Amino acid sequence: MAKVATQLVGALEELLGARIPLRVRAWDGSEAGAPEAPLVVLRNRRAVRHLIWQPGELGLARAYVSGDLDLAPESDLYEVLHAVAAFTEQQEASGQHLGLKDITGPEGRRLLAAALRTGALGLQPAPPPEEARQQGRLHSRGRDRQAISHHYDVGNDFYELVLGSSMVYSCAYWEPAARSLEAAQAAKLDLICRKLGLRPGMRLLDVGCGWGSMALHAAQHYGVEVVGVSISTEQVAYARKRVADAGLADRIDIRLQDYREIPDGPFDAISSIGMAEHVGSSEYLTYASGLLGLLAPGGRLLNHQISRRPNRQGQPHVQSAFIDRYVFPDGELSPVGSTVSLIEEAGFEVRDVESLREHYALTLREWVANLEANWAQAVRLVGSGRARVWRLYMAACALAFEENRIGINQVLAVRTEQSGRSGLPATREQWLARPTASELGRSGKAAGTAA
Repeated sequence: MAKVATQLVGALEELLGARIPLRVRAWDGSEAGAPEAPLVVLRNRRAVRHLIWQPGELGLARAYVSGDLDLAPESDLYEVLHAVAAFTEQQEASGQHLGLKDITGPEGRRLLAAALRTGALGLQPAPPPEEARQQGRLHSRGRDRQAISHHYDVGNDFYELVLGSSMVYSCAYWEPAARSLEAAQAAKLDLICRKLGLRPGMRLLDVGCGWGSMALHAAQHYGVEVVGVSISTEQVAYARKRVADAGLADRIDIRLQDYREIPDGPFDAISSIGMAEHVGSSEYLTYASGLLGLLAPGGRLLNHQISRRPNRQGQPHVQSAFIDRYVFPDGELSPVGSTVSLIEEAGFEVRDVESLREHYALTLREWVANLEANWAQAVRLVGSGRARVWRLYMAACALAFEENRIGINQVLAVRTEQSGRSGLPATREQWLARPTASELGRSGKAAGTAA
């Protein structure tokens, strides 16, 4: 009888009409596939069952998260993901969409027969427990809390391992002088403060404040009063402790609060960093309009948001099944043009759009390196399955940014005054200027110079 890997790979390639871009080692030790390709390991028959019952991205993800499918020690995760993404794109371009109907139809009979002969055919395995199970109306406040908790309330100690001491969970800004992740994250926070034109005495709202890094930076280096809101209980507890430890509780108010429930505008500036991806396209105009209503005339909004490429003509957009089930439940990405249009429809004047796509790729590779360097501790903190989820999603996203499949943009918008005045200086260099030493000194509130 032919070895397990030979049977399965041969039948799969016949079904797909193409050579798969990987080499496969089965549970019996046999190998098949492209000789020079990265090697993946089917540790048991359940790995094949995941793929038969849920062909494509979700089945692969379930097999990997559960540990039934793994990389060989000598294989590079980025190389594997790049090969799979390129192969998937080629298949889609040629009209191939592998699904359960294909496998159970006439063309898939050889694959099912191979699975039967090798003992891999069986009942559908239960999804790994790390898979989200959302309840309630999409983007209702209760369901949004579930989605945010699924991703962010997994343990602050785990996030410290991944993000490092900066505790910033969005792309860094890799200036030439930035020699570390922490320095690059400080540079990003400072760039946002400068785009917002923060000055001592202003009132800043930080929507989706995370672990409090933006609030702390703005208060310490720009002398502003800050309200930070998040619906993650663990983030809020962590941010409040950081604020108290910094002696800034009189100037920073961290709240467990939905952005739709903020009662005490107006603010002079609003930052929204990596939060709008959770809003959803159906709620985006409500989000933008709500922020406009919280801004004083002449106030600025900095919206820092991941984007996707526009759909090809005639093709619907398909959300990533892995990201939706395991990483960001109910999260939605839109093209940057759609985001800008909705922000303007809400009543803002958009003044600047800056892409930081390559910066996010570098940042994600740093996070992956942090996770891999502390892998044993990460597994102790959150379990093998969740650690695998984070490793897979961060590495896959790093490649997606590098290959221009997704982007990241900072959109600066203004609530213009009734007269039409924006309040912005004439040139970009002027409105990016930091406060002068005399401005900071007169306020008596800045705890240091800008990073």
